[in-house]
Amino acid sequence: MTHRLKELREGRARIAAEMRAILDGAEAEKRAPTPEEIQKHEALFDKTEEMRKLIGMEERQIELDRESAVKSDAEQRKDPAADKPAELRMQGFRSWLKGGNTGEGFPEFRALSVGTDVEGGFLVTPEQFVAQLIQAVDNQVFIRRRATKIPVPSAQSLGVPTLDADPADADWTTELQTGSEDSTMAFGKRVLTPHAFAKRIKVSNDLLRKSLLPAESIVMQRLAYKFGITEEKGFMTGSGSAQPLGVFTASADGIATSRDVSTGNSTSAITFDGLINAKYSVKAQYWARANWTFHRDTVKMITKLKDGDGQYLWRPSVREGEPDTVLGHPMDISEYAPNTFTTGLYVGLFGDMSFYWIADAMNMQMQRLNELYAETNQVGFIGRQEVDGMPVLGEAFARVTLA
Repeated sequence: MTHRLKELREGRARIAAEMRAILDGAEAEKRAPTPEEIQKHEALFDKTEEMRKLIGMEERQIELDRESAVKSDAEQRKDPAADKPAELRMQGFRSWLKGGNTGEGFPEFRALSVGTDVEGGFLVTPEQFVAQLIQAVDNQVFIRRRATKIPVPSAQSLGVPTLDADPADADWTTELQTGSEDSTMAFGKRVLTPHAFAKRIKVSNDLLRKSLLPAESIVMQRLAYKFGITEEKGFMTGSGSAQPLGVFTASADGIATSRDVSTGNSTSAITFDGLINAKYSVKAQYWARANWTFHRDTVKMITKLKDGDGQYLWRPSVREGEPDTVLGHPMDISEYAPNTFTTGLYVGLFGDMSFYWIADAMNMQMQRLNELYAETNQVGFIGRQEVDGMPVLGEAFARVTLA
C-alpha cells in the first residue's frame, strides 16, 4: 500500500468515527439527532464518498502501474518476430488515429485495410485494442469486474443453458431398486445477442501527435469512460430489448419478482430487518462471492442503522483492495442503482454477480471525423461496440424492495 493510499484510508476511517459519534451522542441522551447534527452527519458522509472515489482511483493507478511493469518485462523477453502481424496492425491503427492515414503509401495499409472500409472512414479495430478497452471499462464500472465475461466473434449470439426446475429428491430404496423416474427436472435456454451502442469523443490533434502516450491509449481512456456509463446503466436497469437485461429489471428471463424481498422494510426506508431478510433469502452457497449493490443515497441511510447488539451495519474499508461492507459482505455503490424511496420500488440488490453474464463482440468499429471539429483543432472519433448482458440464475440474487 502506498503512503498516499494509507493516508486516505486512515482519513476516511476518522470521518466515519465522527459520523458514528454524532449518532451515538444522540442515542446516549435518548433523543433524535438535531437538524444540525443530521446536516453535519450528511456532510461527513459526502466527504467519505469523495475519499472513497479517490481511494478507488489510487488503487486503479497502482494496479495499472503493476500491469505496465509486468507487460514491459514480458515484452523485453519475448521473441520480436512472434507477434509481428498483430504489431503491424496496431501500428497501422495508431497511424490512422493520429493522422487518418488510409492511403497505399503508408507501410501498414495492407494489414490494416483487409476486410474493412477505411476509405469511408470506418475501421474494424484490432482485437488487441478491444481487449484493452474492455479491461479499461472493467476498471470504470463494478458489474464488469464481478460478472462472467465471454467474448464472442462478430455479433453472434451466445446460448445460455439454464436449469428451470430441479429434479425431485432421491428416493430411499433397496440394493436392487433405483427409485422412481424423475419428471420434474427441466432445462431451458436463454440467448445473449450483442447489441450495438455508440459514443462520440473529441481529442486534440496536438495531443494525438505530441503526447508521449500512444494514440490508442488516449482514445481508449476516453472511450472507456463513455462506454462504461452506457454499459453500467444497461447492466443495472436495461430492459432487455435491444440492450442488456438489468439486475433491477424484473423478468422471467433474468431475476423474477419472486426474488424481491420487502419484508421488514417500511414504505419509505430500508431497515436492519429488511437487509437481514434479503441476505437470508439467498442460499448460503452463494454467499462466498455475494455483494451488495446500492445507490449512495441508500448507503447514507444504511450508515445510520445498527444491529441488535448496537453495532453499525456499515463498515468502511481500512485495507487496500477491500470495499466497504454491510452484514459481512462487500458493498458496491453505483450512481445508476435505483434511489427513489417509495412503496414497492427497488433500493438495493444482494447476490453473486458471477451469475450475471456479459457477451462481448470483438468487431468494434470506429469512425474518424476529420472536418467536423477542424475549427478547434480537434478530431472526433465515434466508437461502435456490441455487448449484451443478463442475469442467468435468478436464485443467486435478492432485490431489496420497500414495503
